[in-house]
Order: sequence, then C-alpha cells, then structure tokens
Amino acid sequence: MASDALVRDGGGSADAVGGGGKAKLFLLALVIVAIAEAIGNISIPMGAGKIVLLPLLWALLLGGALGLASPRLPPALRLTYPSQAAAAAYLQPALLIFIAKLGLLVGGSLPKILASGWALVFQEFGHFFGTMVFGLPVALLLGIKREAIGATFSVGREPSLAIIGERYGMDSPEGRGVLAEYLTGTVFGAVFIAVLAGLIASLNLFHPLALAMGAGVGSGSMMAAASGAIAAQQTPEVAKEVATFAAASNLVTTTIGTYFTLFLSLPFTVWAYGKLEPILGRNRPGAVREADPATAASGPVTAHPEVRIGLPETLVAWLLIGAYGLIGNWLTYGVVPDASVIAGMAIILGVVVVGWIIYLLCGRKLPAVLWVSIIGMALTYPGTPYAAEVAALTGKLNFLALATPILAFAGLSIAKDVPAFRQLGWRIVVVSFMANAGTFLGAAIIAQFFMHAPPA
Repeated sequence: MASDALVRDGGGSADAVGGGGKAKLFLLALVIVAIAEAIGNISIPMGAGKIVLLPLLWALLLGGALGLASPRLPPALRLTYPSQAAAAAYLQPALLIFIAKLGLLVGGSLPKILASGWALVFQEFGHFFGTMVFGLPVALLLGIKREAIGATFSVGREPSLAIIGERYGMDSPEGRGVLAEYLTGTVFGAVFIAVLAGLIASLNLFHPLALAMGAGVGSGSMMAAASGAIAAQQTPEVAKEVATFAAASNLVTTTIGTYFTLFLSLPFTVWAYGKLEPILGRNRPGAVREADPATAASGPVTAHPEVRIGLPETLVAWLLIGAYGLIGNWLTYGVVPDASVIAGMAIILGVVVVGWIIYLLCGRKLPAVLWVSIIGMALTYPGTPYAAEVAALTGKLNFLALATPILAFAGLSIAKDVPAFRQLGWRIVVVSFMANAGTFLGAAIIAQFFMHAPPA
C-alpha cells in the first residue's frame, strides 16, 4: 500500500513521472542521504538540556529545501509536482525496511517488553487523549471552532482522515481541521517531535524507555525521528532498548489506533469541545469566518487520490533504499559494508518481501507494517532456530541509518503541500504542535508512572 499523498489534478499517478524522472529522484535522495550522514549528529546546548540534531533531520531539511527552491533551480535539479508526489509514494517502501529492522530488534527483547506489564498497555491512553488534552484548549483560546475537533482528536494520520471524512466529510470544519493536522505533521511533524523528544530526554526527567514508548505515536517517520533523538543520548545498549520499545509502542498504536480513535478519542473530544467551547471560545472569532476570503480566492483544500507505485518499482526501491542504508551505516557509524553486513541487509529485505507477500495474500485487510513486524520479531524471538545468528547479522546495521532515507523522501515531497498548507493559517500550526507534544508527553507520563509504581 503506497502512502497517501495530496496531489493536484493531473499529478495523481506515478506514471506521470518517467523513468528518467524516477532515476533523478533516487539520485537526489542518495546525495541527500550521503550529505546528511556526513554532517552527522550535532548537539546544541539549551539551558539544562540540549537538542541533538540527527542525520535524519538534515535529510528532511535538505529535501524540503530542494523542493521549495525547485522553481529557481536548473532543470537538472528541479523537482516537478509529479516527482514530489512520487517521492511521497516511495515513503512506504522506505518505511517497511525500517519497520523490518525494528521488528528484528523487538523479537529478541520480547520477554523484557512483556515484563514491562501495564506500562506498555496504559501508555496508549496517553497517545490518544494527550492530543486533545494539550491541543483542544489552545485551539479554543486561539479562536478555532469545530476545526479543533478534527485537529486534536488524534495526530491526524491517514486513518484519522478516513474517520473524519466518513463521519463529517472533508469539506466540513472537522475535515479542514484533520487535514490541517495531517499537513502540519507531514511538513513539520518529524522535526518538531525530534527536537522536543531530544530536549526532554536531555533533562533526565523520564526513564528512557518511558520516552521510547511515548515516541510510538503511530507515524513511522515521527517515531523514527523521536526515538532517534532519544537513543542518540543513551549508551549503545540502552539505545537499542529505546528503539525496541518505541517500535513495540508504535505497533500497538498502529494496530489498535483506528478503533481507539473511532470509539474513544473522537467521541471524548466532541464531548470536551461542547463543554469547553462556551468557556474558552466565547466571543472569539471563528477560524472558518477568518479563513473564508483566502479560501474563496484560492479554492478549498481537498485530498486527492493517492499516488501508487507498481510492484516492480517497489522491488527496485527496496534494493536502492537498502543500499542507502548501507552507505549511511558506513558514513556515520563506521561499519564497512562487507559480506556479513550485506547479508544482514539481505535478511531485512527478505523480511520486507515476505511480509508484503502475506499482506497481498490476505487481501490488504491488515497493514503491511503489521506483517513485516511480526515476521521480524519471529526470526529473532528467543528459541527460534538461528535467532542468535540472525540477530548478530542484522545487528550490524544501525536502525538510525535506515531512518535517514525515510526522511529524505519525506523532505522531497514536502513542497507540494505548501500551497494548501498556507490556506490553513498559523494558528492551526500551533495547535498541531500542541497535539503532537500531547501525544508524546501523555504516553511518556503514563509509562513513567507504571514503570515506577510499587509492585502490588
């Protein structure tokens, strides 16, 4: 399943990008990954804490800058709108490689994860109610009306678009709100959550594994960015545990998230809006009325059909993105891609392919990330034949090196969303940041409580 993308009329097919255009896209992604990994980690002191800027953030920023500057660049560097939409479609192949690596990490640590008990179970309530608790009051104070419901009942990824679209319609205030959250998360989400997670981790207020569970927000790129920022400040062993718990939390969020948001988060947010709006939103101008002139001038923001890439293109993408991971693993972590390292990458790609095949055989009813995660965990689960050997080979590949290509393609796809994003105004950006902060901090606080609660 390809990633959902907002595309203009006439640009909704990957076929709109010829072979040369796709080759250029992957070449640009390679250059961005190489530059980002060469820059490496940069720490910026901030009071009692610090912010760690990782290669994956440089990749996102470089890709975004290239896309935004495209109209003024030479043709060889210019990214057309269909190319940017295709970059968004290639996010899914890149994400599955990362998920496979995390699944392989999780398998060996499943006993430890299960031993965490209620922390992993109840932190999900923080993920799904934290967005509303942090975001809804701010939205109302800023004068946003029913758009606040769509913007704060979740982090606004693809399932949330579908829920709001089915219940209210995408042209409703709630539809505009969830679309604003989606766009903000696409454009700024990974950068914001990485900076926030890195700063909170540096303050040593939370256990690293509680923060790791907070990082599993249900978005692959945001989870990669947040867990990477947390892991970068830990010892190598703790960093692996951070990746493991973040992946486990993200898997739980992904699998039950749709039902949780549909039956709990959305009804509760609607109820809270009815109670709080007369108090916090009284005599404040509505966001819809203020946005009407711009909307009338430039047309409504709508979601167009997703871009799809064929299976042959997906297979080529997996090979190329895997190679990018090897390059990043070499440049940043000093692991020369010898035969054993290449064998480890082959195992990861094999997990992706098998998981994808099962996904297709099951009629696409369950997400591909679920099958890929399960297969990865099964291969390294203690007691599985050759689990130790598989873990040793795949362990030579750092999970952060596999996250950088994800953010490179995300950056290359950003510029296409900017015109629609401008219609939504600055206030919705603030609300989105608060919602994203809420889902991370809410889950981390609950996980911290259960991890330090005295035994019964």
